[in-house]
Amino acid sequence: MTFITLPLLNGTNQRNFLTVVYSSVYSKPANMSFVDTLRQWDEAVTCVNRQDFSKALEIFLGIQEPNSKIYFDIGCLHLLDQDFDAAEKAFDCSIRKDEHLAIAFFQRGITFYKKKRYEESLADFQKTFKTLRGNQLIDYKALGLRYILYACDVLHNMALVEAELGNWEKAQEHLTKALNYKTEARFNIIDKALQSILKQKLFKLVEFQSKEMFKPNKHYVAELEKKDYLGKAKVVASVVPQDEFSGFAPLQPQVQDGPTRPKEPEVLRVLEGEPHTVLFEFIPETSDELAVVPGNIVFVLQKGADNWANVVFNERRGLVPYNYLERLEISLASNKNKNGNNYKQGITPPPSRQPPTRPERIQGLTPSEVTSGNRQRQEKQSTDNSCIVKVHFNFNFVVSVPCGSPYTMLIEKISRKLNLPSSAITLSLTSEASEQSVISANTEMEELWSRASGGRVTLWCNTKEEEIHLVALHSYESSNPEDLNFQQGDKIKLLSKINQDWLEGQCNGNTGIFPASFVEEVPANGQ
Repeated sequence: MTFITLPLLNGTNQRNFLTVVYSSVYSKPANMSFVDTLRQWDEAVTCVNRQDFSKALEIFLGIQEPNSKIYFDIGCLHLLDQDFDAAEKAFDCSIRKDEHLAIAFFQRGITFYKKKRYEESLADFQKTFKTLRGNQLIDYKALGLRYILYACDVLHNMALVEAELGNWEKAQEHLTKALNYKTEARFNIIDKALQSILKQKLFKLVEFQSKEMFKPNKHYVAELEKKDYLGKAKVVASVVPQDEFSGFAPLQPQVQDGPTRPKEPEVLRVLEGEPHTVLFEFIPETSDELAVVPGNIVFVLQKGADNWANVVFNERRGLVPYNYLERLEISLASNKNKNGNNYKQGITPPPSRQPPTRPERIQGLTPSEVTSGNRQRQEKQSTDNSCIVKVHFNFNFVVSVPCGSPYTMLIEKISRKLNLPSSAITLSLTSEASEQSVISANTEMEELWSRASGGRVTLWCNTKEEEIHLVALHSYESSNPEDLNFQQGDKIKLLSKINQDWLEGQCNGNTGIFPASFVEEVPANGQ
C-alpha cells in the first residue's frame, strides 16, 4: 500500500494536503510480473514522447491487467484518435479501479461532451468538483502526471454543458462560483466565458492535453536495466571435445564413452497430446492465446485448418501458431549438427532465422471451455425475454432482469451489484433526480419498461452518504503537513478510512489524517 500526499489550495489560498492511498498502483497481475508491466508501461510512454501513438496504444493494450493510471493513458490515446466509444470504456475502467481519481472523471466528462451526451457529461463534471472537496486545485505531479486540475476549469465546463442544455441561468451561477476559485493563470478564461453567457453564446471547452500521460515511478524504471555483477563464465578445461557451453545445466557424464543423452522421460508418455518444442517467442494478443518462449515443451491437443494449435503448457491451455512449434522426437540416439559438433548435453542451438508470420485466425478454433461457455450464453440469451438495464453510477454497469419486472426485483439486483442496502440507493430516469424522474416502490413500472428500446433501458443511480462524526479522546499535534491537529473534545467529520490505524477527517476547516486510537465514533442520536 502506498501513501501519496498531494498539495492542494483551498479558496482562501491556504495550503492543505490531501493524502490518497493507492494500493493497486504497482500491484502484481496474475499472469504478468511487476517488471514486465513496468517495462511495457515505460516503453509505451516513450512511444508517446516520440509521437508514435499507434505503437504506444498497441503496447498499452498488451498489458494484461492495467491499473487505473494505465487505463487513463489508454483512454487519452483513444481520445486523440477520436475513438470516443473506446475512450469511454477505458475511463470507465480507470474509475472502477480508483473511484477517487478526479482527472479520470474530468476526462470522461469531456468524452461525453464530444459525443453530445450532455447530461452524462454534466454528471461527471459534478463528480469531479465533488472529488476536489472544496480545494482550488490538485497537482498530479507527485503521481507521475504533469498536469494541474483547477476547480474553476471544472465549473467552467459545467457552465458550458448547462448552456448547451439551454439552462443559461445555471450556467451563469457556475461561472460566478468559479470566480471564487480562479487563480491568476485562469482570469481571462472565466471572464471571457461570463461575457459569452451574458450574450447567450457558447464558449470553448477547457480540455486536458491528451498527450500528457501518467508515467511509472522513475526510481523503479531505473532498476529495469540488467546489471552483470559476476561477469560471463568461460570454459577452461573439459573432457568433452569442443565444449564451449558455459552456464547452468544438470550434472553431465565427463567420459567420452558414456551415454549420449539422458533417458527418455517417462512423464512425456502419459501426458495428453503430442509433445512439441517451441522454436520462437510468441506474445499473445487475445485472452485465449498462450505466451511461450523458445525451449518450452508444449503438448498439442488439436491443430486447426488455420495453422493454429490448441496446446497445454504448465497446466494452462491456449492457442499458439503451429509454425512456431517443432514436433519433439523422443530418441536415445545422439544428435549432430551440420558442423559435426556433438550436443551430448541435450542443449539445442538457438534459432538462426526470424520467426514466421502470425497466421490468420479462423473464428471457431478456441479452447473448448470458452467455446462451450459462449454457446451456452448465446442459447440462454436467445430463449429468455430479458432486458438489459444500463446504470450510470461512479462507474457504469449493467444488470439483466425480465421485461416488466417489479421495482423490488430491479432494486434488489442493483443493490447486490453495488453491495449496498436498497434503502441507500435512489434510481432515476434522468441524471438529475427530481420528483418526476425518481423511481420508487410507488412508481408505475410500465412507464419505465415502455422506454426500453431493443431490450435495453438506461437509469441513473445515486447513493445516500451518511456522515460519520467522531469526538477526540486525546489531543493530537503533529508537525507533518498531511496530519490533522485537534484538541481533546473536538468534533471531527470522518472523510475516509485509510487503514485499520489511520483515518482521514475534517476539523475546524482543516483536512488531514490522524490515528484512529485518538477518537471514538459519536452515536447516531448523539449531539
